[in-house]
Amino acid sequence: MTVVLIVLGAAVGAPLRYLADRAVQARHDTVFPWGTLTVNVAGSALLGFLAGLPAGDGVMALLGTGFCGALTTYSTLGYETVRLVEEGARFHAVANAAASVVAGLGAASCGLALAQTMT
Repeated sequence: MTVVLIVLGAAVGAPLRYLADRAVQARHDTVFPWGTLTVNVAGSALLGFLAGLPAGDGVMALLGTGFCGALTTYSTLGYETVRLVEEGARFHAVANAAASVVAGLGAASCGLALAQTMT
């Protein structure tokens, strides 16, 4: 049953990642991957929030592993950072890596803190 919950969460998270990434990136005329940063930070905040709730294994499989796992994308972060370096946009590459780590950890911490205030 756990695998089914993960698949269901991922079936929603992956298309949402693509659509959100494209919507955000379409609003910016820059090489910086704003769309990927946005979905990664949002997914980190949600995962932090879920981690702070007294959620059961089923909820964590569906939303934490499935949905957030498919919504966020470390592989795309890595690919886009390497692509920026190859294109000579080293400042953007470093900024992308640093901002993703700092903002992701910050968002997860904020999500966790919010959930803890609610429980």
